Amino acid sequence: MYTHKKSIPSVTALLPLVSGRGLRQLVVQYTDACNARCPQCSMRVTEPFKRSKLDRATVTKIIDAAAQKGVKALSLTGGEPLLYVDEIADLLKYARNMGITYTRTGTNGYLFANPQKLSYLDGVKKLAEKLADAGLYTFWISIDSVDPAVHESMRGLPGVIAGIEKALPLFHAHGIYPSANLGINRNMGGLLRQPLSGPEEFYAFYRQSFQKFYQRVIDMGFTIVNACYPMSIDDGDASGLSAVYGATNTAGITHYTAVEKALLFKALFHTIPEFRRRIRIFSPRSSLYSLMRQQINPEYGFACRGGIDYFFVNARDGNTYPCGYRGGEDLGKFWDLDLSELGRHSSCRKCDWECFRDPSEMIGPLISLFTSPYIFYRRMMRDGQFRKIWADDIKYFLACDSFDCRQPPNFAKLSLFGNTQINVTQL
Repeated sequence: MYTHKKSIPSVTALLPLVSGRGLRQLVVQYTDACNARCPQCSMRVTEPFKRSKLDRATVTKIIDAAAQKGVKALSLTGGEPLLYVDEIADLLKYARNMGITYTRTGTNGYLFANPQKLSYLDGVKKLAEKLADAGLYTFWISIDSVDPAVHESMRGLPGVIAGIEKALPLFHAHGIYPSANLGINRNMGGLLRQPLSGPEEFYAFYRQSFQKFYQRVIDMGFTIVNACYPMSIDDGDASGLSAVYGATNTAGITHYTAVEKALLFKALFHTIPEFRRRIRIFSPRSSLYSLMRQQINPEYGFACRGGIDYFFVNARDGNTYPCGYRGGEDLGKFWDLDLSELGRHSSCRKCDWECFRDPSEMIGPLISLFTSPYIFYRRMMRDGQFRKIWADDIKYFLACDSFDCRQPPNFAKLSLFGNTQINVTQL
């Protein structure tokens, strides 16, 4: 079994920042096959398209290249990656052995459905043992709604919420503390039966929904929680997105207008301080603050580093893209990609994919300190609200032990974070 050794940051970890580089991240879509019926996803099992999966030799070659190119974060995603759980576990372990620190995968939870089966506990135990042996850094389980019936209806996975509750203690016993992963949607607070009237009612509904959601996953036994921002664009949007990862949409329960998204981000921004003593909340408030401000000033905040430090590999063709949403920019095979030839200055703000946007916002100030002192001064010295929020995020990140799922929460550290708010009512 993999033995976890707590890493200690070194001066060498700061060297890429001096040259305008952040921690390199690679998201590999291992498959676009899925067995769930999620209405918000175009990869759901009912969608009639030919499914693809990368072969293990290809992914091993990608991992070799990633290690050689200094990638430190690797996600194996889907579709539903745990349809191929043995392959995923072996590849995660291989990546760890190659020196990639932050290895991640997740699931729609199908393995936790029907927990009344006699073989259920043995199956969960074997899964926990495989993932613990792989030494993975992050393991997420998707939860769509505070109402179990709504979540299970959306996913088509009967009994999965009770099954997750039953499974979490077994994961904890094997040294794995999974993260509840919320894909923000209109049913997250329960089945929405009628439209919300006006901004105030919209904000109040989602404020209450986030509160209910955090309380729900705490009651289930989760100790880490994350939120995926809605990947919706309006008809006629000029962003030029051409997704290779099936999550952008112009309709449905995850579609929101720009005004609605700003209210969503505001509701989440205000809710996080209420719960961060009780559960490790992965969503950085500095990123939410910037996303809100971008509704007023599109150039506000630090741009996404997709195609600079972060990359996405598509299951269908095995090629590399700046992210899952810039499908018109095929960069070819990852092992052929010369990262030194890529630019170092980011400008993309076309989407809200938190996998790339959140770390870009967190690392942006440090990169600008070394490469663009004027930008650092303008954003960090003159923008007192952002500076305070960002510094608070860094301290909270450290108090959460960098959200390492192999460590239990340290509530003594978390207790230092009170219900501090920043006034954003003017937004």
